[in-house]
Amino acid sequence: MRLRFLGTGTSFGVPVIGCECPVCRSDDPRNHRSRHSLALEDDGRVLLVDTPPELRLQLLSAGIGRVDAVMLTHLHADHVHGVDDLRIFSMWGGEALPMYVPSEYAGELAARFPYIFDDTVQPNPGTTAPDIALKTFEVGKSLTVAGFEVIPLAFPHGHVRTYGFRVGGLGVIVDGKRIPEAAREVLNGVDVLVINALWWGDPHPTHFNVEEAIEAARSIGARRTFLTHMTHRLDYHELVANLPEGIEPAFDGLVVDVD
Repeated sequence: MRLRFLGTGTSFGVPVIGCECPVCRSDDPRNHRSRHSLALEDDGRVLLVDTPPELRLQLLSAGIGRVDAVMLTHLHADHVHGVDDLRIFSMWGGEALPMYVPSEYAGELAARFPYIFDDTVQPNPGTTAPDIALKTFEVGKSLTVAGFEVIPLAFPHGHVRTYGFRVGGLGVIVDGKRIPEAAREVLNGVDVLVINALWWGDPHPTHFNVEEAIEAARSIGARRTFLTHMTHRLDYHELVANLPEGIEPAFDGLVVDVD
């Protein structure tokens, strides 16, 4: 199985508009972070996780021309508001694209995008809208998505819950502040862990900082850990120099093979 990081930034992205800090002015593309998204690829199948505002550009950059299914982790704008870019896949495939969302968010998603999910709202003649088959999942109940066996996991994220998952040897915590014991048991001993980490030092109420992410990775026992959802306060080369062995920063376009 192949893990492809499409976007590794927070809701602001990097560079941040109007910022002149060294990371925002960096020429290193590994310091350029679009909003979060990733793809799982295996045997020609592609599972897309989240639809950020830069989704079209991310897919073009990665050379991804096929998506078999989509999973949404939660409904914050930086994870959802590129959903319209999915319409090309139902056009090419000729059938509805399956989208899996946590059951608690299905109603809100449909209300936000009635032109996609309300059958009574039809596009004007000669125009198109994404053709998406909305499906739901529950925490802890495994399901098969595009041929991948997925175990959804819930994590506290301020006033809402965000959903990560385990697929084989891969564990993903997109946004989160704490790992509940039930999720820790499922993630225990993963080969590769993906976890959010905003910055060094100051604690944040809804996200891990780098120190907390390191501690969480060690408690799970992951062989390799990749930090994502990073702000402009983190320089790629400084992270590489200061992170402990087995933990490294992801970057947009990074590809990792998972056993």
